[in-house]
Amino acid sequence: MKVTDTIPEITIEKKQISQDQLQREFDYMRAQMVLENLVQKGLISELEFNKITKLNRQSFTPALAQIMPENRCY
Repeated sequence: MKVTDTIPEITIEKKQISQDQLQREFDYMRAQMVLENLVQKGLISELEFNKITKLNRQSFTPALAQIMPENRCY
C-alpha cells in the first residue's frame, strides 16, 4: 500500500456568525492595521504593540484569538 492510496476524510463544520461578531472581527482587524502602521513608523515600540494587541483581543474578542500568537516580533 502506498501513502498516496489513502486519502483522509476531512469534515467541515459550518457555523453561523452573527452580524455583531462579524463587526467585532472587522473592528479588530482595523485596529491591528493601525497598530502595525504605528510600529512601522516608529511611533510605538513592539512592546507597546503587544500590550495594545492583548487589550484589543479582550475588547473585540476575535473568533480565532485562542490560536493567535500572544506576541508579535518584527
